[in-house]
Order: sequence, then structure tokens, then C-alpha cells
Amino acid sequence: MDNNSKESLSEKPHLSWQATFAALKHRNYRLWFIGQIISLFGSWMQMTAQGFFIYELTRSPAFLGFVGFANGIPTWLFMVYGGVIADRYSRRKIMIVTQTIMMLLAFILAGLTFTHLVEPWHILLLTFGLGVANAFDAPARQVFVNELVPRENLLNAIALNSMMFHTAAAVGPAVAGITYAVLGPGWCFIINGISFLAVIYNLLIMKFQPIQKRIVNKSAFKELQDGLQYLKTQKTILLIMLVVSFSTFFGLSIATLFPAWAVRILHGGAATNGFLQTARGIGAVFCSLFIASLSRFIVRGKILTTGLISLPIFMILFSLNSSFIISSLILVGVGAAIIAINNLANGLAQTLVSEEFRGRVMGVYSFSFFGFMPLGALWIGMLAEHFGSPMAIFLNSIILFIFVGVVWFYAPKLRKII
Repeated sequence: MDNNSKESLSEKPHLSWQATFAALKHRNYRLWFIGQIISLFGSWMQMTAQGFFIYELTRSPAFLGFVGFANGIPTWLFMVYGGVIADRYSRRKIMIVTQTIMMLLAFILAGLTFTHLVEPWHILLLTFGLGVANAFDAPARQVFVNELVPRENLLNAIALNSMMFHTAAAVGPAVAGITYAVLGPGWCFIINGISFLAVIYNLLIMKFQPIQKRIVNKSAFKELQDGLQYLKTQKTILLIMLVVSFSTFFGLSIATLFPAWAVRILHGGAATNGFLQTARGIGAVFCSLFIASLSRFIVRGKILTTGLISLPIFMILFSLNSSFIISSLILVGVGAAIIAINNLANGLAQTLVSEEFRGRVMGVYSFSFFGFMPLGALWIGMLAEHFGSPMAIFLNSIILFIFVGVVWFYAPKLRKII
């Protein structure tokens, strides 16, 4: 524990708007925050509408998993190299390119939907393309925040990133559900395409101090090897990545089944699906605000472990009920638990990694999240197809609970990390 950490923990915690939104005093971060929250709002509209649209076209929970898997294949193929690219080139330029590609893919899906030409395989193909763009976008985005704020505001900025992501997750799906019901899915996709303009424009107008370019005299493959060799020596970061992988595969994957849950269990429609996503987002927003407000005072490992224990408990409760109100309330807890895990895992990894290897290590970290999300979607989709959605979620929660027990007894150092 360094002296700054000791001083922070010895201070009396207090809530204030200035402390909660400390990172927003930096111009570049303000531009990032505004552009991202608009773009994420559109992305959540598309994700929610696309899931229900696929379910309407196929009536198959398994196909919901296939879509998630198609999105994740590029993660396995390209994301660790995306980390190398993030260490070699301007992260801002990388994101301008990737965000532009994502915008074009949204417009293509909207065009196919409006013209009634869309088929399930179109969505699989476009989702694969989105995954390719995300494989290079995610590592650059993870480390870009380090360029927007000084080190003392890094954890606050990461918490605010989570807050804006889940604020969009709380609002976007509800609006998507209503828009879908009233106007159809095509409008959700077109709104998403337009929303990318905000983040692309704000990236273009950011101003940075000139920095010395990193001299690269190795191949991308050799740089990747160096990064993986460095990571092998970082046992705490590897443990954090293991936690993220398991919680994503067995926990976050339950969102894959929301469209089927809305129809088969709650006897609702597109709006019900949207409100389930919103409930999860509300819990995540409140947890993000808590972390942002008290980021200088909390024992991060303890909060992360608390989220890890809470997640399977909430999942078990969710699997055992068929009430819309109770499902929504439980999903608030699910959202809070997921953000406690992912937010603090990200913050710990960012503060522990050496700057020289930041892009490559965060590329592997991004892989531990994005790489296991599609596998989890495929797994839970197949379980639901054969055993039903409630049993699929229940089985996932039991496996995750066993993992939590192993971490608790064999990795006690995790809950003590400042």
C-alpha cells in the first residue's frame, strides 16, 4: 500500500458532487463523457431491439446464443492483437476508425430492416463485423481514459465510464422497447447509427499536449510475446482476469435470455424485454455512483469480492420467480453486483499495470471480458433450449457460487487489495 492510499483511507469519507464527478473538470474527459453517453444510448437501443428482433424471427433461445457467439468470435481472433495496436498507434485515431465502422454497420442493418430484406443470417454477419471493430476498439478504449485524466482521477474516471455505460443501459432499453413496439426495430437501428456521430465528432475536437512517440523496432508478434511474458509475472492481475472471465461467462450471460424470459416467463413483449434491461442498468448506475463518490476511500478488493458473492445469490432468486416486479427488483441487484466486479477489476488492473505494457495487458483484460461473453451466451442459450431458461440460470448461478467459494478460500489476498 503506498502513502497516498494510506492517507486516502485515513481521511473521513464524504459524499459531494465535486468528488463524484472529479474527472469531469478535465476538458477532454468531458468531451469523451458526453460523446460516449449519447453513442451508448444508441448502442443499447440496438442491442435490446436486435435481441428481441432475432427472437421474433426465429423463436429460438439457442439462436440468441448464436448471435452472441458471432459477436465474440473476432474477440478470440483479434483482441489481443488489438492491445498491441493500442500500444503502437494513436488510440484516438483507432477509435475514430472503429466507431465509424460500427456506425456504418448500424445503418446497413437499418436499411435491411426497413426494406424487409433482413434475414437471421444477415444479423449474424453484421454482428460478426461489429465484433471485429470492437476487437480493436475495446483495448484502445480501455487505456484511452489514462490519457484523459491525471492518475489521481483515474479510478473516478473509470467509475464514471461505468456510470455512463449503465445510465445508457438503464434508459436505452426502455426507450428501445417502446420504440420497437410503436415504430418497429428499424428505427432503433437508425437512431444507433446517428448516435455514433457524437463520439466521432468529440474525438476529433479533443486537444492533447504533444507526446514523444514510442519507438517500435519489434514485430507485432514479438511485442505480443513480451506483453504476455510480462503478464505472467503479474499474479494479481491474472487473478482479476480470472474473476472477470468467470463472472462474465456464468453471470453476465443471463442477459442473453431476457427476450425469451420476457415472452415465455413474464408473458410480455418488446417493452417487457426493454424494462428488464433497464432494471439491470439502474442497479449498475447506483453502484457506479457509489464507487465514483468514494473511490479514494474504499477497499477495492473487498467491494469486488462483495459483488462476486452477491451475483450468484441474485441469480438464484431471479431463476425462481415469474413476477415482472420481483424480476425487475432482483435485476437491480444483479446490475449492482456486476458493476462492482467489473468496475473495480478494471480499476485495479489499470493501476497495477506498467505504462509500457498498458495496451497489451488491457487487450488481454478486454479479452477476458469480451471473449467469454459470447461463449457464455452460447452456453446459456443451449442450456435454455434443452432445460428451459429458469434451469439454465439456476445452473449458472450454482457453478458461479462454487467458483466464489474457491476464490474466497484460496485467494484471500483479493479482498484485501486497496
